Amino acid sequence: MPSKCFSFTATKNQCLKSSFSSRGLRSTFTDLKDGTIMHCWVPKSRKPTRPDLVLIHGFGANSMWQWADTVRILSTHFNVYVPDLVFFGDSFTTRPERTESFQAECVKRVMEGNSVTKMSVVGLSYGGFVAYAMAAQFRDCIEKVVICCAGVCLEEKDLKEGLFAVSSVEDAANILLPQTAEKMRELMGYTFVKAPAKVLPSCLLTDFIDEMFTQYVEEKKELLLAIAKDRKLSDLPKITQPTLIVWGDQDKIFPLELGHRLKRFISPTGQIGENAQLVVIKNAGHAFLYEKPKDFHKPLKSFLLGSTKSPPPNNPQDQT
Repeated sequence: MPSKCFSFTATKNQCLKSSFSSRGLRSTFTDLKDGTIMHCWVPKSRKPTRPDLVLIHGFGANSMWQWADTVRILSTHFNVYVPDLVFFGDSFTTRPERTESFQAECVKRVMEGNSVTKMSVVGLSYGGFVAYAMAAQFRDCIEKVVICCAGVCLEEKDLKEGLFAVSSVEDAANILLPQTAEKMRELMGYTFVKAPAKVLPSCLLTDFIDEMFTQYVEEKKELLLAIAKDRKLSDLPKITQPTLIVWGDQDKIFPLELGHRLKRFISPTGQIGENAQLVVIKNAGHAFLYEKPKDFHKPLKSFLLGSTKSPPPNNPQDQT
């Protein structure tokens, strides 16, 4: 039998662990005493003069791959925390809950275990659902919110009415949880404007799948099903914290319309004092964090480091 392709993914994981450590973070596990174990990167030495910031990953690559650049840029300004959500990375539960509210509760309990009572949250894609839930459930604890390409305002009927490229959550799960190199290419075609998967050999894609997509597949499908089940905008709680919404203008996973919808929901037209700002990154898809990192990190840093009273003023990228 031919030997397995060199594991680029496992090697990069080790490099990222070293990078996180060099940025002042350490790997920790928190036992929530209810059948849930949470893994989180936390500061080796928390600085009380710095604000606390939680970076919440989405589906796909693990939290280190998704937030490596962001940690590099923000770790000198914030006490940065990077949790693995339940059924991702090294976090898991024996409990039956699968909602983003449950994920939000778990992250909040991890932060409590680290003696953090006030924080800002940045959520990417599925992580944006969790960040929004944290802001809604723990209003006094969450100071600022950043929602990145997360269809928080979607409704179950949107799937049937053609807003998405797929018509069911099951079809979405088959795309978001690829188990073959061909399915991985399909996923990257949805997430990137110019998909790099076309030029990547199948052995590298298979290696990536083995490292990132083979654990808790059924549980992750249940997480996706929980997002859309009976979801209605009228049931969504409105958050009041200053909020930055960031979207790629060519997002095929969560179309840009959902970004506009979320901004209108948080800050209705005519309301005194806008609470939310929408930044649209041009020529970028769902993976704008990789495609246009500078266009993302500039407004992110400005928003997080600015006044806590309101989002920064509109800029040329604001499309609303």
